[in-house]
Amino acid sequence: MTADDTHLIDTKRALLAAILPHVPFDGWSAKSLRAAAADAGVAPELTKLAFPGGVAELIAFWSGEADRAMVAAYEEADGDAMRFRERITFLVRARIDAVGDHREAVRRALTYLAQPQHGGKGLACLYRTVDEMWYAAGDRATDFNFYTKRLTLAGVYSATLLFWLDDGSEDGVATRAFLDRRIAGVMRIPQRREKLRRATGLLPNPQRFARLVSDRLRERGVG
Repeated sequence: MTADDTHLIDTKRALLAAILPHVPFDGWSAKSLRAAAADAGVAPELTKLAFPGGVAELIAFWSGEADRAMVAAYEEADGDAMRFRERITFLVRARIDAVGDHREAVRRALTYLAQPQHGGKGLACLYRTVDEMWYAAGDRATDFNFYTKRLTLAGVYSATLLFWLDDGSEDGVATRAFLDRRIAGVMRIPQRREKLRRATGLLPNPQRFARLVSDRLRERGVG
C-alpha cells in the first residue's frame, strides 16, 4: 500500500468517525457528510475523492470496517479453538458488537440501503459480511453448499440484527437467545439441502446474490 493509499484510508476513517454523531439527527445525508468533513477538517475535494459514491459508499465502507473488526475479535479470541457452531455464533455477535455503539446509525443505514436505488449496495454489504463469517470460521467449500450456507446465514444475521435494534434487555441477553435459536438452523443445512435449493424468499433477488458469490470466489482465485 502506497503512502497515498494509506492517507486515503485514514481520511475515510476520519470521515466515518466524524459522521456517526450527526446521523441520529440528520440521517445518512449530504448534510451529515458536509458536517463530518468540516469537523474532521477534510476539504470537499478530498471528501469527494474518498467517497465518490457519496453517502452510500460511506455506509459500505463502515460495513467493511465492521467486518474487519469482527474478524479481528474472532482471531483475538482464538476462534479456531471453538466448535464450529460456536465460531459462527461468536462471529455474528462480534459483527453486531462492532457497530453496537451506534444503534441509531445502524437503523438509519438499513433504511437508507432499503431504498431501491441503493438495494444493490446493501445486498453486496450483506453478502460480504456473511462470506467473511464463513471464511473466518474455516469454511472453504466451493460447491452448492457455498451458496446455501451464505444465503441462510444472511437470513439469520439480518433477523438477529433487526431484533437487536429493538432489544432493551440487559446486556443484549434477548438478542443472544434469539441468535442461539436461529443458529441451530444454520448447522442443519446439509439435511435441508434440497429444500434450500428451492427456496427463493430468504433474501431479495437470490439471482443477484448468486452472482455475488461467483464474484467473491473469483476474488479469492477459486474457480
